[in-house]
Amino acid sequence: MSNLQNPPTLNSLNPLGFWDNALATLARELSPQQFKTWILPLSLVSYDESEQSLVLGAPNRFKLDWIKKTFADRFQDLAGQYFGHPVALSFVLDVEGSGTQTTNSSAPKEVISPDSPVVQDNISIEVEEQTFEIEDHSKLNPNLTFETFVTGKANQLARAASIQVAHNPGTSYNPMFLYGGVGLGKTHLIHAIGNHLLKEKPGARIRYIHAEQYVSDVVRAYQQKAFDRFKRYYHSLDLLLIDDIQFFSGKSRTQEEFFYAFEALLSNKAQVIITSDTYPKEMAGIDDRLISRFDSGLTVAIEPPELEMRVAILMKKALSEGIPMSEDVAFFVAKHLRSNVRELEGALRKILAFVRFHGREVTIDVARTALKDLLSIQNRQISVENIQKAVADFYSIKVADMYSKKRPANIARPRQIAMFMAKELTQKSLPEIGELFGGRDHTTVLHAVRKIGEERTHDGQLNHEIHVIEQTLKS
Repeated sequence: MSNLQNPPTLNSLNPLGFWDNALATLARELSPQQFKTWILPLSLVSYDESEQSLVLGAPNRFKLDWIKKTFADRFQDLAGQYFGHPVALSFVLDVEGSGTQTTNSSAPKEVISPDSPVVQDNISIEVEEQTFEIEDHSKLNPNLTFETFVTGKANQLARAASIQVAHNPGTSYNPMFLYGGVGLGKTHLIHAIGNHLLKEKPGARIRYIHAEQYVSDVVRAYQQKAFDRFKRYYHSLDLLLIDDIQFFSGKSRTQEEFFYAFEALLSNKAQVIITSDTYPKEMAGIDDRLISRFDSGLTVAIEPPELEMRVAILMKKALSEGIPMSEDVAFFVAKHLRSNVRELEGALRKILAFVRFHGREVTIDVARTALKDLLSIQNRQISVENIQKAVADFYSIKVADMYSKKRPANIARPRQIAMFMAKELTQKSLPEIGELFGGRDHTTVLHAVRKIGEERTHDGQLNHEIHVIEQTLKS
């Protein structure tokens, strides 16, 4: 930690000391998902030493309100500890990401100055270009194919678009942008596209790369004065698959190089496929011209899997492990674990390990015993009350409106969404849910569940809003 008696002067262009300190502390205190969802998107907008005031920015109104309610006191404490005196802390909307943005120290850091300690510590900038190497192979996982991808309503559009791109790369839907939460199948689909093209055209130049690795390649190219070689490689690809592009946030040099690569690939009719956890226009710290390019192709959301799809995933994966799972057991597990495929796979591993160790058959009681800790956490995390609060916060209404008899559209619709989510995410019956919404009849709840469920099938914006609220509840 820097000297508390002589803290560095901060401004929007030179974020030192406090911000790195705060990020490091919160990374230790919070879960990785909480840190990624709420803290990483924030920016240090300014620090005025004379007025002892500190301004932090959030990329959208929802995150701004949540941060102010949930983390304002903690940031206030961290600022007071670091500067050695009380600091006037305020939060602003920083949609453009114009404040100073930093990332977790474990992520690759972009180096744009030869005086940077990253350059000095890791490698001399006088290294000859000949030493700069990029692994010239696809890095595709051969097990991730369209045949091994379980399809349902939540991902059928994304799968159909991916198959179309695989058959017509560079002509259909270029670029293609897939977005959705962790563990929903984005990475599987883009590997499937790459594997299909590699099978059809073994000589095609294909590269799958995570955004963090691309940042590292930019850093090395800068350090070694090897941008010509860097550009020649990336501009010559037939298919570029880049995962989790939100990691480009705040890295201006990386974004600039990617923009040039993007333009070169599209002009060569090469295919570009991008994934992110966020809709393009909601990504913080990404240059507008890049967001505009992302929006110029096809943007497809992958939603959390619905019940039937979760059941199919469990049964298929259990069968592939040589231990068939009956439909009733799969329904039991799927009803309790709703967020993503990775969570389902983790639960299945627990059940199979329990069965193999104890020599038991897969039954509901066995599944309940094997997953008792996980089920306890799930039941504790999500309640109707939590759903009501999250929905009210998202739509900027009062929690009390959830129970009231008011019926204007700006209240009635969020209330219906909350009822739908209560039925989806909890084990409460329709009458129990109705009682928690101000004593409403179960037929009112049933109407809301059917109405919102039907609208989700064709309303992308509603789908996205429900997805964001779910991620909030599970973070």
